[in-house]
Amino acid sequence: MKNITPKDIIEVIAIKEFQGDRSGRIEKIVGLDSVDLDETSLYWCSDKNRNGLLKVNKGYAIVSESTFNFIRSEAKQLLETEVSWFVVHNPRLTFMEILKEFYMDKPIWGEIHNTSDIHESTKFNRSLVNIGANVVIEKDCILGENVAIGHNTVIKSGTIIKNGVVIGSNNTIGGVGFGYEMNEKGEYEVIPHIGNVVIHQNVEIGNNVCIDRAVLGSTVIEENVKIDNLVHIAHGVHVGRNSLIIANSMIAGSTRIGENVWISPSVSVIQKSTIGDDSLVGMGSVVLKNVDPSTIVAGVPAKKIRDK
Repeated sequence: MKNITPKDIIEVIAIKEFQGDRSGRIEKIVGLDSVDLDETSLYWCSDKNRNGLLKVNKGYAIVSESTFNFIRSEAKQLLETEVSWFVVHNPRLTFMEILKEFYMDKPIWGEIHNTSDIHESTKFNRSLVNIGANVVIEKDCILGENVAIGHNTVIKSGTIIKNGVVIGSNNTIGGVGFGYEMNEKGEYEVIPHIGNVVIHQNVEIGNNVCIDRAVLGSTVIEENVKIDNLVHIAHGVHVGRNSLIIANSMIAGSTRIGENVWISPSVSVIQKSTIGDDSLVGMGSVVLKNVDPSTIVAGVPAKKIRDK
């Protein structure tokens, strides 16, 4: 793992206060309760777990002002240990920022694997994309700047992907949805899907995700939506900005998900329903009717638990 110093962190990450050894080496990232925690370890602590700090005596701790004030008033002995303190507004967020800045692999823009198959009609800036092995991008697609697409993903025709979108591996974006009509012989025939998928800025999509094109119009994923692994989003769905859809969830056709919505793991949502802004759907729920804004629902079928 990469070695850094507290000085390296302070130069690029917003820190309210630092107390300790600025020249020491940070060589590993650990959890607060890790048996491997030593003088080179970096870890974070939430306010509710602050008593866990009473068991440490070394390393680099990321804590809130509230927790540091608790240490100053109630656990002064910690200030006499070899622990160095990063005092910040939000420890978990700061921890994430440090990981992203110093430890996360960043896409190399302009890198397009030679096994990818990109139709000549697709519009994109070759120097501002990162495309993995065996990626297929069909005709008439549009890719914005700083778009990364993982290995074995298929982007079907007409898909529009805007700036800053990250798509993982083994996904199908823009495929035909599960829409059938019975003919006069009593046999099901697929309904042609002539719409597309539009993915707005800074969306992140995990692995093994399917997002179907609309029958008419567009399936739309708005700005800053985060979609976990193994999610299915059916034709004509509209997902509002800043919402999260977590692993194994199924969003049926023509559903409208508002802004800042949290869809927990393994949720199923019936077609043509509406999930209001700022709501939360609990784990494993089956949503069979509309969800009002700013509410928490859960269960099978999902029922209101309380206002959010």
